[in-house]
Amino acid sequence: MTARSLPALFLTLAASALAACSPAGPETADCTPATLPTLETGVLTIATGRPAYAPWVLADRPESGEGFEAAVAYAVADRLGFAPLAVKWARSDFSAAISAGAKPYDFNLQQYSITEERARLVDFSPPYYRSTQAIVALQGGRLARVTSLQGLRDIQAILGAAAGTTSFESVGRLVGLSPRGFPDTEAAVAALRSQQLDGVVVDLPTAFYLAAAEIPGSIIVGQIAGSDATDGGFGLLLSKNSALTLCVSRAVMKLRDEGVLEALAQRWLASSAGAPVLR
Repeated sequence: MTARSLPALFLTLAASALAACSPAGPETADCTPATLPTLETGVLTIATGRPAYAPWVLADRPESGEGFEAAVAYAVADRLGFAPLAVKWARSDFSAAISAGAKPYDFNLQQYSITEERARLVDFSPPYYRSTQAIVALQGGRLARVTSLQGLRDIQAILGAAAGTTSFESVGRLVGLSPRGFPDTEAAVAALRSQQLDGVVVDLPTAFYLAAAEIPGSIIVGQIAGSDATDGGFGLLLSKNSALTLCVSRAVMKLRDEGVLEALAQRWLASSAGAPVLR
């Protein structure tokens, strides 16, 4: 199975599973706060990162609904019938969430790429967003004039990323270099600031935010060619075989079909203009 087939796979599985959600079929499946087996009755508990970064969550306040993933979370909650006051937020470490076992939340979103390996341990909704990976570096550094993946290899660029992420994996798989792993993006950014790294690899929207607001004197070197095809996009993460997966998946598909996800992306996420593709 190729990575490109994953989105279609998850949509197919979700559609098939939804048909079995109730004897009457997907349109009459009972996905309401009164019947959904959420962690707390009548409450939808949603997890995000610790901390959560813009543009996904603004000011580390997911309860504000500001930022792309915060807005997506409330849109999913609305489709499931949960009012904003019935949404409770939790925090989780990235790596802990993608491990096996029951979760202390109903679903989690912090740019979890859908991959076959992860899908053996947790459930995913269909993707709500797809992104390329990009490299952020300091102006005047070794990467300032790099224009290709071969250029990165020629100088043996020292690249870092949060360990266990698609960003981390893309350095070895697509760039052909051994990345340095960090507990989270914040630690990788600190290493870049102290010039322990030539560049940090993150998803493109995060790259725009880092270059504009978090790392003075930084640039986006470029997007890594093919990195949008190395996984199945970002999905909502749930416990394996969660009783909520079918209804959550249907909510995501409705938001996609109605154009809501695209509208939220246009509002909260920067375009790819100004970020050349490194081939």
